[in-house]
Amino acid sequence: MHLIQVGAGSGGIVVLDLLARDPAVTRVTVVEPDVYKPHNVHRHLFPPAAVGRPKADLAAEWLRQMRPDLAVETVSADLTDPARQADFAARAAGCDVGVCAVDNEPAKFAFDALMRTAGKPWALGEVLSGGIGGWVHRFVPGGPCYGCVASHLQRTVAEEPAGPAPDYSAPGGPVPEATVPANKASIGVIASLHAVVTLDLLRGQVPEFTSVLFSLARVPGVFDEAFRTYRFRIPRAPGCLVCGSRPEVGGDLDVAVGEALGRLGPG
Repeated sequence: MHLIQVGAGSGGIVVLDLLARDPAVTRVTVVEPDVYKPHNVHRHLFPPAAVGRPKADLAAEWLRQMRPDLAVETVSADLTDPARQADFAARAAGCDVGVCAVDNEPAKFAFDALMRTAGKPWALGEVLSGGIGGWVHRFVPGGPCYGCVASHLQRTVAEEPAGPAPDYSAPGGPVPEATVPANKASIGVIASLHAVVTLDLLRGQVPEFTSVLFSLARVPGVFDEAFRTYRFRIPRAPGCLVCGSRPEVGGDLDVAVGEALGRLGPG
């Protein structure tokens, strides 16, 4: 099985490590443009001596030490780079499952587009600000896109009568109840859940939920209790321009337009 993963940060490397230990995974492609920095050390698996090196190279070394038989490819490039889209599309088409472990929205939407075009399943993990919990989402061909899922969850949370909602889509964003960065333990919990969901997708076992939210701390106005699971089954949004179901238009555009106007009634 060929796995393509974007992101090898503090959470991404944990997901990658757990997935690569499964014998079903025989090939891995890692897409990561960043360099390992001093502030990464206390939450990462890489040693302090590795500061200044590309994270993609460090991830490859980590995997090869653990699994010498594993075929590992690295791409030290930004997933949203217009000049690299043909290359990324080819790589997505050749994989079996995708993993998104990045914390910026443009990359999430870009990965969704790549995997949707390739018709491949993928999973996304997101740690809440302060490590108070996290999300894991799974996406499959024919299911809702990332935009549908994010929009639905934002509306659902906004309608709750509780206080400020958790900013699940921006792990680095401000949350009044918890403004400190997530610790390594919290990141590891969500990353492990992310790996479990991905392994299910690899085996063709699609979880019943689209998104699962797992709380790690009790936060007034956000989570009533710690260690609680919230599951969401989210459909495709009918009006979505990416994945929404729209009626097919016949070959004769004039006829199609005329039929549409007719359905509106007399002018």
